[in-house]
Amino acid sequence: MQQGLQNDYEENVAKSTKDIIYDNVMTLFNFLNFGIALCLLAVGAYSNLAFLAIILVNMSMGIYQEIHARNLVQKLSIVAKEEVTVIRDGIQQSINTKELVMDDIVVISAGEQVPSDMQVIDGKAEANEALLTGESDLIEKTEGDTLLSGSFLSSGQVYAQVIHVGAENYAVKITSEAKVHKPIRSELIQSIRKVSKFTSFVIIPLGIILFVEGYFIRESGMKGSVVASAAALLGMLPKGLVLLISIALTTGVIKLAKKRILVQDMYAMETLAHVNTLCLDKTGTITEGKMKVQHTAILNPLFKENFPLIIGSYLAESTDNNITMQAIRDHFELSNRYGAVNVLPFSSERKWGAIQFNEIGTVVLGAPEKLFSEDRLPQEVFEAQEQGYRVLMMGISEHGVLDENEQLPYLEQLALFEIDDPIRQNANETLAYLREEGVDLKVISGDNPVTVSNIARRAGLYGYESYIDLSTKQTEEEVRQAVHEYTVFGRVSPQQKRTIVRELKDNGRVVAMTGDGVNDVLALREADCSIAMAEGDGATRQISNLVLLDSDFTTLPDVLFEGRRVVNNVTRVASVFFIKTIYSLILSLICAVTAIAFPFIPIQITLIDLAIEGYPAFFLSFEEDKRRIKGKFLPTALKNAAVNAVLVVVNIVAVYLIAENQGFNHLDTTTLMYYLLIGISCMAVVRACLPLNPLRIFLIVTTIGGIYVAAMLFHHILEVGFLTSATLPIFAVMMLANIVIRALIGVYTMKKNNLAIKDL
Repeated sequence: MQQGLQNDYEENVAKSTKDIIYDNVMTLFNFLNFGIALCLLAVGAYSNLAFLAIILVNMSMGIYQEIHARNLVQKLSIVAKEEVTVIRDGIQQSINTKELVMDDIVVISAGEQVPSDMQVIDGKAEANEALLTGESDLIEKTEGDTLLSGSFLSSGQVYAQVIHVGAENYAVKITSEAKVHKPIRSELIQSIRKVSKFTSFVIIPLGIILFVEGYFIRESGMKGSVVASAAALLGMLPKGLVLLISIALTTGVIKLAKKRILVQDMYAMETLAHVNTLCLDKTGTITEGKMKVQHTAILNPLFKENFPLIIGSYLAESTDNNITMQAIRDHFELSNRYGAVNVLPFSSERKWGAIQFNEIGTVVLGAPEKLFSEDRLPQEVFEAQEQGYRVLMMGISEHGVLDENEQLPYLEQLALFEIDDPIRQNANETLAYLREEGVDLKVISGDNPVTVSNIARRAGLYGYESYIDLSTKQTEEEVRQAVHEYTVFGRVSPQQKRTIVRELKDNGRVVAMTGDGVNDVLALREADCSIAMAEGDGATRQISNLVLLDSDFTTLPDVLFEGRRVVNNVTRVASVFFIKTIYSLILSLICAVTAIAFPFIPIQITLIDLAIEGYPAFFLSFEEDKRRIKGKFLPTALKNAAVNAVLVVVNIVAVYLIAENQGFNHLDTTTLMYYLLIGISCMAVVRACLPLNPLRIFLIVTTIGGIYVAAMLFHHILEVGFLTSATLPIFAVMMLANIVIRALIGVYTMKKNNLAIKDL
């Protein structure tokens, strides 16, 4: 213990609260907004700080959602047995698994989990290492063999010596490789970051120029100069769009939670909507992960009546507890009709187990080819094996005796059992649907490739016949080559799983991965979107973007639909938000060159943020939209916003020239500019609401009516007035011209797009 060779390592690959807060607060977007807020605060422009509410709500939602999801995952962790039996100073005693030290001698029996890497020094047992290696077959462990931490003993008992503790254990080493938190992969967030990065290069120099011109040239005073400069700079940052994305994703998180899907990283929904390759684990994903007896055939009519008593007595006397035996135990009732004279446990090496009963003789259960010669095997065995079932047979020798050499007596056929891991309900429909939606499917398993291929066939997977045993591939280059040639991969190591995902990503694929064991951790971390089963290992749940609480992958289309809803709806309304970004940049440059004050103040911009951008976009984001995502978000949004943004600039310049010519005062000029800005922004809302439905008509009417009423009611705070007899006709003519120009450009763009589609 003094040397630190104790098994007290706390495994935790989840994000800390500090990391979550840092990731949500320390962004360039927040830095720019808080910088502008500090300047406004310094000059006492408190009414213009309303935009901060949007930033704070956005941050709070992100932090709460991540912490809440992380805490739920920690509650999911199944507490393993804390006590272990050791021999110290010749005395057998129970201690806490965390008190294990290097070289401890441990006694482990069937059904117990291995708490630390050990070497067997005495005894014989069979270990289930499925969660570690993906291999579903039991592995025999005898003197000199290694027991890996996290595996289970299915039969037998061994004495083993601890060879690794804490962080040196096999399972911990794999999960520790996955501890580095992968960056967020979100086209929506990357687009916001691009806009923030671009504006960050412009904001500081432009802000300084606008302030200097206001303070020294126009002599607007400290407060007036800061407020005018801040309005120009704030307009360039799409604050409302960031909040809308968060709200849309959060509502998706809530909807999926009701369907028993826990979203740990809300941006993963968007990523899954873009996914075009899905890597599936076999056990527990396509299948239920629970072996079941599908069919029993009694082959000897003489024993038909007594068969329930024979199988019941066999199960009562047998100590075997592997997954196949568990399936038989679940299917038949125990019986104490016949008493055992001798018991020989099942062994994966000889592939059979036997019990000698005092009344009926010896009953043997095992692999058909080990119990009977090939010419004696019934046709049902071959048919079931071709279908991918695991087949066991039971034989009986009324006078046979088990000898010390474990030689079988001549057996009469008694019964045949067809056992399999059932395909999940709706798995066929789910796989077919995903393929229709353009998602390529790969099945990756640590199991036998022939078995995996048969299961893939029964699940209706396209390309199931194209399989490979990756244990035959030694180099990374060979594995990478195989990725492009096969659909089903068997005998895959954890490192090879990661290589498969990397190769797919290197070829431009967006990859999602499902998994439930430690052997999946490296690949899950590498994947763009990682999906864990709640029944699986704790480490896989901690590092995954999504956790399926019912361990049912057939719910994945629900996640796909939610992701598409978010991306399609946000793309549709994003142009409304980017209008402000574009016109603010152009007007700021014009103001910097001409030394004219920026025409708007922050509070005016905030009203547009809330009423025109926030209100309709919020409700539109809830609409169902399952269409496949087409095109890139940022170019599409900017292109749709550009026309209205240019119209705003042209209108502002025109009003400025008209005001100079007509001698309008500052209040009338600002009011006319602001009302035109509202009108052109509302045109973008109308366009985003096409095609119309009752909800969208309601949103258009209430948006246009609501913001003009708000502008009149709060004109003192907004520092605007009312349209006068001189400015109202100008407003009407200019708005009519704007509508006609925007409609003509829309018709021209539509015709151009239709011609492009015809050419294709």
